[in-house]
Parts: sequence; structure tokens; C-alpha cells
Amino acid sequence: MYEHDPLTRLIIGCAIEVHRHLGPGLLEATYEEALCVGLNEAKLAYKRQVRVPVLYKGHLISEYRPDLVVSDRVLIEVKSVEALHAVHQAQTLAYMRVLQLPVGLLMNFNSALLRTSIRRLAI
Repeated sequence: MYEHDPLTRLIIGCAIEVHRHLGPGLLEATYEEALCVGLNEAKLAYKRQVRVPVLYKGHLISEYRPDLVVSDRVLIEVKSVEALHAVHQAQTLAYMRVLQLPVGLLMNFNSALLRTSIRRLAI
């Protein structure tokens, strides 16, 4: 995970700037869009809402759509909820496993201080 620390720090900085300007209480899609603006300004490559097929015995049974994948190395899951729960972490870890990404950031923008509502996850 340590090799991803400079990248995750940069991503977190972009997210904190978004939160500083917009504050809590908006929809997840709003924060996701604003975060994309910040990632563009930081010149970070990202993919948004990538379709990830889930296969079982050769059959497509579902598709996941993680919010963002930055530099093909870090998954970002954006939330705007009262509090982060185990189900949010499980969802983020599942996306990371399916995409084979070792690092993920789970961010809850619906908090007074974003820094306390970011979870850095590793598998």
C-alpha cells in the first residue's frame, strides 16, 4: 500500500478541496462530478462509472459501477450519508477485489470534517 501513498494523498487533497467549497449535504453525484474537476486540475487520469461485469459459471449475473478508478491503481467510492457503515466498506472492498485494485478510498462527504470520514482500504 505504501507505494500508493503519494497518489492517495493527492486524491484526498482534491476531495478536501471539494468539501471545503461545497460543504456537506449535497448528493453523491454532485461530489463525484466536483471531484472529477479536481482530479482533472491535478492532471490525474481517472475512469468514471466503469462497467464491471460479474460472471458466475460463464454467465453475466450482474454489473458493478464503481464511482472512480484513478490512474488504474486506486478505487474511489463517494458517499453522502449520515455515517459510514460496514456495508459501505464491504461494497468498496468488493469493487476492489473484482477490479484487482489493492487500494481504495471510501469518502463520506456528508460530514462536518471530511478528513475524519475517509477510509483508506487495502487488500
